[in-house]
Amino acid sequence: MDERWLVGIDIGGTSIKVAFINLFGDIVHSWEIETNKSERGHYIPVDIARSIDKKLNELNQTKSKLIGIGIGAPGPVNAQDGSIEVAVNLGWENFPLQNILEQETSLPVVVDNDANIAAIGEMWKGAGKGAKNLICVTLGTGVGGGIIANGEIVRGVNGAGGEIGHITSVPKDGSPCNCGKKGCLETIASATGIARLALEKIASTNKMSKLRDSYDRYQTITSKLVFDIANEGDEIAKEVIDQVAFYLGLALANLANGLNPEKIVIGGGVSKAGHTLLTPLKEQFAQFAFPRVAQGVELVIATLGNDAGVVGGAWMAKERLMNVLQVR
Repeated sequence: MDERWLVGIDIGGTSIKVAFINLFGDIVHSWEIETNKSERGHYIPVDIARSIDKKLNELNQTKSKLIGIGIGAPGPVNAQDGSIEVAVNLGWENFPLQNILEQETSLPVVVDNDANIAAIGEMWKGAGKGAKNLICVTLGTGVGGGIIANGEIVRGVNGAGGEIGHITSVPKDGSPCNCGKKGCLETIASATGIARLALEKIASTNKMSKLRDSYDRYQTITSKLVFDIANEGDEIAKEVIDQVAFYLGLALANLANGLNPEKIVIGGGVSKAGHTLLTPLKEQFAQFAFPRVAQGVELVIATLGNDAGVVGGAWMAKERLMNVLQVR
């Protein structure tokens, strides 16, 4: 009998990643569709269903080839019914994603938070492979996270477990965060937070800097620019990165002291800085972590990139649906 496929889906603010994945976690076919946010995201499940049907037709396959769908979406997820409590960027509020997608596709569907499925993907096939206790933090436009203990995602009492980006890192006079609080880790360690710190550093000193020269010329600063200029030895850029590493290292050390993980996986666009971020981060982490915790953990850069979510979604479908459907 031909192998059957799992469907992994990762909903983002601008695009939706979809993949057919075999039971070993290998991507067989992958593609993207635009995220249609019109009418408060009403058409997203329909678009996904049509996209799956279209791809099956292109491959001369029928729906029976598919076992089920594992999908990640931004925002807290109601574990009882797979609804999304709120996803501001998509316009969703108490949106019954699981129910609608099952109706549109005639397939069983499992829903989880997008950062959680990225963590699961890294655990199954990425930098966290083999680890059953790990922390995954994604440093992008915001800061997301997933915590896995004994091979299970920590979701908490109402689906908000693993909100690493909203750990209060600056308890006094911190910058406002989109969540409504101030001083969250997201305001410091995200791409936008790093750019803001760089602008503040430029404004607070008269030191000569390539970072200042670049801003004067282009009137904009990105996190990538900060890391690139730091690699050239620029003192102000290095000070910004040291500040980011301090707060991120402190937050991850405090989490690790509670979990005692085997690995901490750093993903998202900011992680592309590689050792320019990882080296000072490891130093700060070691300073704040309980010594025995620090000895047992490895900080690593994520390896799956944009595929982490779809791979994690497939894993969820496999683990939660296989026994129910008695698929072998």
